[in-house]
Amino acid sequence: MKALIGKKIGMTQVFKDDGSMIPVTLLEVTENYVSKILKNGDQVTHVEIGKDRQKKPRKVDLGNYKKLGFVPKFKVAVKVHDSEGVEEGAQLKASVFNVGDVVKVTGKSKGKGFTGVMKRWNFKGGKRTHGQSDRERAPGSIGSGTTPGRVLKGKKMAGRSGFEQVTLSGVVIESVVDDSGIIAVRGPVPGFNGSYVLIHSKE
Repeated sequence: MKALIGKKIGMTQVFKDDGSMIPVTLLEVTENYVSKILKNGDQVTHVEIGKDRQKKPRKVDLGNYKKLGFVPKFKVAVKVHDSEGVEEGAQLKASVFNVGDVVKVTGKSKGKGFTGVMKRWNFKGGKRTHGQSDRERAPGSIGSGTTPGRVLKGKKMAGRSGFEQVTLSGVVIESVVDDSGIIAVRGPVPGFNGSYVLIHSKE
């Protein structure tokens, strides 16, 4: 099982020996533990990974994570094909991954609040002519009249955008510092600084 939860620290850059500059995102992967082993009968199907600790956990959660000894602040279940050597409460280190590994990074994108159709769906807006001073950012017609006589479901309109699950494939790991638990991945990753992302292998 090759998966870790990382807390996004921010972006910086690294320089290669040939002088080329590569933008990277720093992810803190300390305090990663196997918080639960989920089974279907006798077969282990998923392993739940937890990171960081809740300050004021509920009593029912304390009972659920009695073996771990604390309640994780952020947790995610990862599907496993081979569960040998995976124990509840085991700590996962940054050395799970190596420099040059190609991984997937899954996280929640930044929320943008209520946005119009141009920002949310890349509409081009109305024509800038014939006195249409209030149509430049309008969506235009949203449906016909008699038939069907209603607005169809799924119509692209203004509304809340962002804060959706995004998975980036083909992300290259540029550096791994096992002592401090910092992994640098090439390019940006979803979410704001301080948010959590899942780093997992492509298999």
